[in-house]
Amino acid sequence: MSKRLQEQVNLISDTLEKNSDSSVSGFLESMSPAEISRVIESLPLDLRGPLWRQVTLLKKGEVLLELQGILRSSLIKQTDEQELIACLSVMQMDEIADLDDYLPMSVVSAMVKTMDIQRRERYEQVKLYPDDVAGGLMDVDATAVRGDVSFSAVFRYLRRLRQREGSLPEHLDSLMVIDRHNRFMGTLPLSNLVSYDTSTTVSDVMICNVVGITPLTSALEVTRIFEDQDLLSAPVIDDKGYLVGRITVDDVINVIRDQADREVLGRAGLDQHEDMFAPVINSSLRRAIWLGINLLTAFLAAWVIGLFEGSIEKMVALAVLMPVVASMGGVAGSQTLTLVTRGMALDQISRRNIWKLAAHELAIGGFNGVFWAAVVAVVAYYWFNDLMLGLVFGAAMLIVIFIGALVGTFIPLILKRIGVDPALAGGVVLTTATDAIGFFAFLGLATVMLF
Repeated sequence: MSKRLQEQVNLISDTLEKNSDSSVSGFLESMSPAEISRVIESLPLDLRGPLWRQVTLLKKGEVLLELQGILRSSLIKQTDEQELIACLSVMQMDEIADLDDYLPMSVVSAMVKTMDIQRRERYEQVKLYPDDVAGGLMDVDATAVRGDVSFSAVFRYLRRLRQREGSLPEHLDSLMVIDRHNRFMGTLPLSNLVSYDTSTTVSDVMICNVVGITPLTSALEVTRIFEDQDLLSAPVIDDKGYLVGRITVDDVINVIRDQADREVLGRAGLDQHEDMFAPVINSSLRRAIWLGINLLTAFLAAWVIGLFEGSIEKMVALAVLMPVVASMGGVAGSQTLTLVTRGMALDQISRRNIWKLAAHELAIGGFNGVFWAAVVAVVAYYWFNDLMLGLVFGAAMLIVIFIGALVGTFIPLILKRIGVDPALAGGVVLTTATDAIGFFAFLGLATVMLF
C-alpha cells in the first residue's frame, strides 16, 4: 500500500471511528475502485458498512470486483437490490459474469430482463465459460471493424460508438478486424489508424500475424502469452476462426495477482479469500485444519526422536544439535521446492528435462552438503571437544541437505500427479520429510558410532 493510500486509510478510519455517520465521500471521489477496495479490506467490520454506503453507484460495481469473495458477499447483502441493478447496468458483460454467482437470483433475473437482445446474448456467451479460462476473462464487447472499409468509415464508427456508450472501451490499443462473416482477420493498431490517410483501407495496413487465444485456454496460459509477446490486448477466437471476444491487460493483471495471493496464503494453509477481519470462529475453523495436519507431522518427527531416547539421555549434545540438522534440511529442500513449483507453473518442466533437473539439483545438494558438513563438523568438534560427534554431525548434515534437494524436486511432481496443489501442500510434506529423515540420520548415526 502506497504512503498516500495509507494516509487516506488512516484519515477515513479516524473519521468513521469518531462518528460512523460522518461523510468521507470527499476522500472517495479521488480514489479508484481498487484503492477503495483496499481501504475497505483494511477497516474493521463495524466501519465497512458506513464506508460502503458512501461509495457512488458508478464505482460500487468495480469495487465489488476488486474485493475477495467473502467480503464481496457481505457487502452485496448490505446493498439494496435496485441499487445493485443500477450498478450492474454500467458494467461490462465479463465483469457482470464475474459477480453474478454472488448476487441474489432476483437481482440477476431483473438485470437480464432489462438487457436488450444483443446484450443478453453476450452475457449468456460469457456465462458459458468458467472464470479460469480465456472465455471467462474475455470481454465480448470487442471493438471490431470490417477489413474492406476505409479509415474514414472506422472514424465514423468510433464516433457513433462513443456517443452511444458514453466512452470507448477500456485499454483500447487496437481494433479487431473481421470479414463479413465475423471471421477474425487481424488487428488494426490505433497508431496505424491515426498515422495513415483516411482513404486507406483497413486490410492494407492491418497486422495479420496475430496470435488468437481459444476460449478454453487456461488463465495461466493467457498470462504467459501476454508476457511473452508484451500484449495490451488479444483476440479470443473459437475453433472455427470466429471472433468471440477480447482480453485486455487488466484482466491478466488480476489473474497474476490472484495466483500470487493463492500461493502465498496457501503455504500458510490460508484460504485465498482470507479476510483480515473475518469473524473469529470462521477463521479459527479454517485454520484449525492446517494446524491439525501440522500437529500430525510434528508427532511423526517426535516419534522418530523417541526411537533414540536412550542415546539422547546419554549425550545432551545430541538434543542441542538436532534443530540445526532439521533446519538446514528444510531450507535446502525449500529452495528446490520453490524452484520446481515455479517451473511447473510456467510449464518449463517436462518429461524430457525432469531427470536432468533432478541431477542438477542433487549435484547442488551434494556440493552444499559437503561444504556445510565440513563446517558443522569443525564447529561441533571445537564446541563439544568430541571428534566423533563432529563427524556424525557432519555426516548427518550431508545426508539431510542431499535428501532435502531430492524431496524438494520430486514432491511437487508427485503432488501434481495425484491432483494436489504443490503450492498448497508442498511445504507441509517437505517439512515432514526433512525433519523425520534428518532426525533419524543424525540420531541413528550417533547411536551406531558413539555408543
